[in-house]
Amino acid sequence: MPLTVVKRTSARAKATPGESYVIKGTPPPPGEGGRFKALTTALSKRKGIKNPKALAAWIGRRKWGKKKFQAMAVAGKKA
Repeated sequence: MPLTVVKRTSARAKATPGESYVIKGTPPPPGEGGRFKALTTALSKRKGIKNPKALAAWIGRRKWGKKKFQAMAVAGKKA
């Protein structure tokens, strides 16, 4: 099942102001670009985020490190 962005419908999510989204499905292996695209889609649905791709790249660099993230970005562009 590919990754999809789904709106949360739990009682806690309904009680919290604003909308809440979660990414569902089996994630592809790191470096193919599918995870980045799903995160970008989820971030674009949030209020107040002007550039979801830049924020997703910042999150990726923080998680994987600059060198590994850049290698995955190159591999994702080739795929």
